Amino acid sequence: MKLYHSMGLSSLLIPIFSLILLTHHKLVFTESTQPPYSCDTSNLSTRSYPFCNPKLSIAQRAKDLVSRLTLDEKLSQIVNSAPSIPRLGIPSYQWWSEALHGVANAGPGIRFNGTIKSATSFPQVILTAASFDPNLWYQISKAIGTEARAVYNAGQAAGMTFWAPNINIFRDPRWGRGQETPGEDPSVTAKYAVAYVRGLQGDSLNGGRLGERLQASACCKHFTAYDLDHWKGLDRFVFNARVTLQDLADTYQPPFQSCVVKGRASGIMCAYNRVNGVPNCADFNLLTGTARNKWNFNGYITSDCEAVSIIHEEQGYAKTPEDAIADVLKAGMDVECGDYITKHGKSAVLQKKVPIHQIDRALQNLFSIRIRLGLFDGNPSKLLFGMIGASQVCSKQHLQLALDAARNGIVLLKNTEALLPLPKTNPSISLAVIGPNANASSLAVLGNYYGSPCKLVTLLKGFQHYANNTIYHPGCDDGPQCASAQINQAVEVAKKVDYVVLVMGLDQSQERESHDRDQLDLPGKQQELIDSIAEASKKPVILVLLSGGPIDITFAKLDNKIGAILWAGYPGELGGLALAQIIFGDHNPGGRLPITWYPKDFIHVPMTDMRMRADPSSGYPGRTYRFYTGPKVYEFGYGLSYSKYSYEFVSVEKNNIHLNQSSTHLMVENPETVRYKLVSELSEETCQSMSVSVTLGVTNHGSMMGKHPVLLFMRQTKQINGNPMKQLVGFESVKLDARERSQVGFELNPCEHLSIANESGLKVIEEGSYLLLVGEEEYSLNIIT
Repeated sequence: MKLYHSMGLSSLLIPIFSLILLTHHKLVFTESTQPPYSCDTSNLSTRSYPFCNPKLSIAQRAKDLVSRLTLDEKLSQIVNSAPSIPRLGIPSYQWWSEALHGVANAGPGIRFNGTIKSATSFPQVILTAASFDPNLWYQISKAIGTEARAVYNAGQAAGMTFWAPNINIFRDPRWGRGQETPGEDPSVTAKYAVAYVRGLQGDSLNGGRLGERLQASACCKHFTAYDLDHWKGLDRFVFNARVTLQDLADTYQPPFQSCVVKGRASGIMCAYNRVNGVPNCADFNLLTGTARNKWNFNGYITSDCEAVSIIHEEQGYAKTPEDAIADVLKAGMDVECGDYITKHGKSAVLQKKVPIHQIDRALQNLFSIRIRLGLFDGNPSKLLFGMIGASQVCSKQHLQLALDAARNGIVLLKNTEALLPLPKTNPSISLAVIGPNANASSLAVLGNYYGSPCKLVTLLKGFQHYANNTIYHPGCDDGPQCASAQINQAVEVAKKVDYVVLVMGLDQSQERESHDRDQLDLPGKQQELIDSIAEASKKPVILVLLSGGPIDITFAKLDNKIGAILWAGYPGELGGLALAQIIFGDHNPGGRLPITWYPKDFIHVPMTDMRMRADPSSGYPGRTYRFYTGPKVYEFGYGLSYSKYSYEFVSVEKNNIHLNQSSTHLMVENPETVRYKLVSELSEETCQSMSVSVTLGVTNHGSMMGKHPVLLFMRQTKQINGNPMKQLVGFESVKLDARERSQVGFELNPCEHLSIANESGLKVIEEGSYLLLVGEEEYSLNIIT
């Protein structure tokens, strides 16, 4: 393998990009099919319909279309696989497509069987979140939206509604789908949601550019309090999540509120589980009362797949199939993923359990989305997004973005005596790459809900770009489960080389949808393999972990013969190149953990306990960095770099924030009384007038340029029972040259950043002393009523 040790980034990418672009160029000459659309101007029988008239409002057009449908046609359109209506010139439509971290054929809406054979596969969301960079998140989703429209234009998409992002809170470290989320912090998850939705749908980074037209449609899921798949025989279909109003208000709901209000998402998916006894998809207060009435949601609401049937068949909430259909349509659901309505919808109408006006409302919401996507405006090649073609899929720019995302997300957890970066100027360096994930492909590198990648670079291939003399050994006989290991053979390989990289961790056999973990330590004989190789190696070894959820590696953290540890999540199709660039010093790591890493004893905490706050009386430790009181392997926001960074508070606009408003409330918190103000009683102008501008100085003291996430926390000086121990109030990723100093500004709105939820689920601002925290630096603020 050719050695690239002295070449720059662009040179490193040339062979990979050239292969990808050459392959893609060959595909361009394949004849593409016409994408499906309605209102063909050459069709005399349909072009005169009002629903085809772009001069009318979208609401008028949708209402006209719905008025022309028979009952059977109406019922056929409120399931995910909506058939064509030939007499009106309406093609079939598939509501279910996936684009979690790249356009994927994981759902029935996308096919890689024509001009376009693949799409850019970005890192799994949990790793991208570790960059703490909303601009990067936006650029990724913008690329996904572009590629999605290109797939549609090539005639390979049966729909343009994508069921992403997953913005549930990564509450429990065992959750198999935590990898799909941006982590455990509600504010990070909320900002990720907004960035993703804006990028995919065609809005600008800061919002405001999106009109009625959509490049693609994003869907906030799973609404709400969904974070258990299958644990000790209990599955998501029957789980009843008991959630306090306080936890709903300050943990579970904020990402969805931001997704709708700030992101202007056009879709919501209601979750399988029940919350406090009521199935999410049958909860009028949730879907209509909260999403539509409080948040002014303007879009469609889909069930998760088969969620309507389980309301009757597994949860027993509805007595009959017809009752289940009546419950979800009354609650505000618009389309079912499944065929329960196909089977039982007409009988529900005939039994007078479902009024026609509820079906019409659902259809108007659904056809409004299809109109907003430009699917009822004639030939799409002549419309707003019609020129997006196959050349924009797997483009050099998108692949560079996938590489950047992996590099900026990978977290350096340990680097004793600056073992890393490894020397790249010595062409004779020998390297052993050992472990079940070292040469693994999609399951270990891409995560779940992935499509066909443009050009997958395994971790082994990435290392071979830097070291001619690279030896590979899998270590385990059966992948990451590692029930059987070739420890002696792997040890002999390790003895022969200068450096050893161990690539261990998890894959989708260990954590995935419908499969939560039972343990938090490494599977099978992985630890024994690591210990044996570390003991035998000439130098301290480098441990790389692939996983979505946290792993208790306390043994490695404390072992001096393990000199460096990196967490690489599931790094996407160019993750192999990204990891090698970090280990050999062509990139300075800067990722920070978006989740708390708990000790393995945390498994004694029931996964079904949804409480965020600790309960000292029962020994319940709480969850996430905001409330968890127990020991940690690594804390939220932890991450090292090859550079040392320092901070200072350059300026804070004011030290005292005055709530000069009437009707201040009192709360008795033994042994004293605390004054507070309800946020709902403060106008938006009042909240804005109390905002505090904070300017931080950040210095890179290292010899390498670095991209560094700055995390600004807040905590109350006097801890009040039930309030967060600290909470993130701002974050920004800054790029600093070697020994460069720069400034970062934050605008803190007390109503948003300094408020907490009380036990009634109401946001309040409490008087008292607060500390702003960044690194080791503190700054005091006072709220005075």
